[in-house]
Amino acid sequence: MAIFRHSSEIPDEAKGCVVVIGNFDGVHKGHQTLLADARRAAEGLGAPLAVLTFEPHPRSVFRADDPPFRLTSLRSKAHALQDFGVDHLFVLHFDRAFSQKPAEAFVEEILCADLAARHVVVGWDFCFGHMRRGNVTLLKSMGARLGFGLTAVDPVMTATGDVHSSSIIRRHLREGRPREAAQLLGRPWEIEGRVEKGDQRGRSIGFPTANLALGDYLCPQLGVYAVYAGRDPGVEHGEETAWAAAVANLGRRPTVAGEDLRLEVHLFDFTGDLYGETLRVRLIEFLRPEKKFDGLEALQAQIALDCDQARAILAELGPN
Repeated sequence: MAIFRHSSEIPDEAKGCVVVIGNFDGVHKGHQTLLADARRAAEGLGAPLAVLTFEPHPRSVFRADDPPFRLTSLRSKAHALQDFGVDHLFVLHFDRAFSQKPAEAFVEEILCADLAARHVVVGWDFCFGHMRRGNVTLLKSMGARLGFGLTAVDPVMTATGDVHSSSIIRRHLREGRPREAAQLLGRPWEIEGRVEKGDQRGRSIGFPTANLALGDYLCPQLGVYAVYAGRDPGVEHGEETAWAAAVANLGRRPTVAGEDLRLEVHLFDFTGDLYGETLRVRLIEFLRPEKKFDGLEALQAQIALDCDQARAILAELGPN
């Protein structure tokens, strides 16, 4: 999958696509319905399939003081989109200046002049442009005049009658329900980040860990999880991530008076060096809340139990 950080001066093979527009935070089953409809349109037209998205997420621009909320980083989003057969990913920089662009200019300059879009796919409630004045009705009328087709996809409902949404997935994660989040995502939720050097205390008690900062990711319930982890080869290289069973603690490490929020991942039966690598970590099952123990010996004993429980859960599930 080719990734473009702009829409202008793109190669000819990236033009004339069926273009799906959205933030795609989570790339959940609702988003996947858009992608499936777009793929069918692309196959019918013999055109490439493209996604047009925005970074940073508009919410982080207009509500900068909100706590971190992202379900997917750009890198994680790209992995998920590649898995769904997207050929080109256009990532437009979003800031307050961009938000002032009139909806008509967005269509004429970006969708038509830059991308030469043959067909556009959006959700039924998609709004865009200055003051969110662009909508499906505007896209339909401009498409008829400028020569591109439009598909507006109806909302996708969950088994409980709710619309598939990132907000429901966030609630499941904040309340320690990664399996329920995975059902709405269509895959386990993951955190991706560069492995940082910690205090190496885990190594001293027999459980070395790879340490990741959460950054802009949503903070799920603090505690211990059964997880899968693997090095990220990057979407540009077309390689698969090799997943390994692991256990992870997300928290502040109260037993050792830790302060910063950290994801510590212990990969089972792993002896290599991960420092500086980008690691993908998929949360599978919540095991227990984080707690303070009476010293390292008690912590070590509990980690051994956590490892046994995580191994059993992941062995029952089979390879990721």
